[in-house]
Amino acid sequence: MSNGSLKLRRRCQAVIDQLALPRPLSVEILCRHLAALRKRPLRLHPLPPEAATTGTCGLWLATDAEDHIFYEQRTALLHQEHIVLHEIGHLLFDHKMLALDGEAGWVMLLPDLDMSAVQQLLHRTNYATDQEQEAELFASLLGTRISEPWPQRPVGVLGRLEAAMGVDSPHSTP
Repeated sequence: MSNGSLKLRRRCQAVIDQLALPRPLSVEILCRHLAALRKRPLRLHPLPPEAATTGTCGLWLATDAEDHIFYEQRTALLHQEHIVLHEIGHLLFDHKMLALDGEAGWVMLLPDLDMSAVQQLLHRTNYATDQEQEAELFASLLGTRISEPWPQRPVGVLGRLEAAMGVDSPHSTP
């Protein structure tokens, strides 16, 4: 392992160790724990279908009052979990916003988004940057601590029916 890789691993492990993670641990429990630690809601959402056209599979969005993590739901449950953990890595390391062809690009990706409310918005499509590598290693290390399955929100007709009725997602944390 190179000196740089070892430093990265130690930095990621130090952040995980500072979280005082509860047991058992699931993505849902982790999100509630982080929301309480940060004193702001952390909400999980499936990415809109338009995101696939940009190659995005995960996204962290911070507003003045809360954090939102979007994940690709048309992939394996374990991959969804890893995407969420990766975005949590961005959040905890306070990685800075990356450009997506200006505001117009984000409006295409998230058409209902009020850009004036956004403080931070990160998405991932590759792992070429230091921030992406840090978030990826963080997700891999934290993923080994997950001991409870992550309930998947219904898709298709049942998912749309729940959304229409205002049923809270099992992935939302107040």
